Amino acid sequence: MIHRLPAAALMAATLLAAPTALAQAWPAKPVRFIVTLAPGSAVDIVARIVGESISKPLGQPVVVESRVGAGGVVAAEFVMRSPPDGHTILVGSIASHGINPSLLQKIPYDAMKDFAPVVSLASSPNVLIVSNSLPARSVKELVALAAKRPGELTYASGGNGTSHHMGGELFGLLGKVRMSHVPFKGSPQAVGAVVSGEVALMFPNIPNAMGLAKAGKVRILGVTTPKRLSWWPELPTIAESGLPGYEVIAWFGLFAPAGTPTAVIDRLNAESNRALAQPAVRENLVQQGFEIMGGSVQEFTAFVRSELDKWARVVKASGAKAE
Repeated sequence: MIHRLPAAALMAATLLAAPTALAQAWPAKPVRFIVTLAPGSAVDIVARIVGESISKPLGQPVVVESRVGAGGVVAAEFVMRSPPDGHTILVGSIASHGINPSLLQKIPYDAMKDFAPVVSLASSPNVLIVSNSLPARSVKELVALAAKRPGELTYASGGNGTSHHMGGELFGLLGKVRMSHVPFKGSPQAVGAVVSGEVALMFPNIPNAMGLAKAGKVRILGVTTPKRLSWWPELPTIAESGLPGYEVIAWFGLFAPAGTPTAVIDRLNAESNRALAQPAVRENLVQQGFEIMGGSVQEFTAFVRSELDKWARVVKASGAKAE
């Protein structure tokens, strides 16, 4: 005898099974990780390490693609307008989902309404680097030099709204000095301008500066974290070097277009957290100066909201403008 479920029970069972089936069916093709800055930048490094690790369990390649422009706005808008099927994911950052929504007068997306936060991946301290041609050898000396030459000292960034940009704005605000912002298309180009002496200084993510500093091509005057780094204890913080309260930490995470199925978001979150727990992945990220993040969708959502609030206050207090 065949027992038939009542129509209501059958529908309920189908709805309960649908998310699992959907998550198992996804991805049906390669997944694109859209990054906000140029190849070789910190966000690009994180995307490639995590993307490579999750591609095998997903059963599809993860392709990292740069969409450079406006400190992450170009990439974010591209993903926002992509089909919400989990195959086009933004590797967002402090710029795209922290700073630019307050910094830019016109922005084509709402950082929260137009995206579904998926997972935080990693964070990176920034450091203050100066050209070898600049006479300042400490934060206090740099502040004094900038005070004597208002507006003359230039600082580079990988684009408007990046943590490098806000690093300079916050330095000027707390140090009560005025410097000139010079945005580039990406971190590697901006750091290169400091190496050549074209630009006086920068506040890059540490992965883009460590090798150059160790090779003697630039000088690092301090780190932007509130406490010294456990793995580089001799490097002083900018806060302890004369600017109390100074803190800028870049972060990177995955965002899907709004409307992406919850089952897809949950699976991408789970696979990303598994990747971040792997010793080889952790070692690779840590060796390049990153801190591991990870966590639930809910935790990342709350974190993004707090970052939006924080940088809205800094932008207003500093009077920062997009160049």
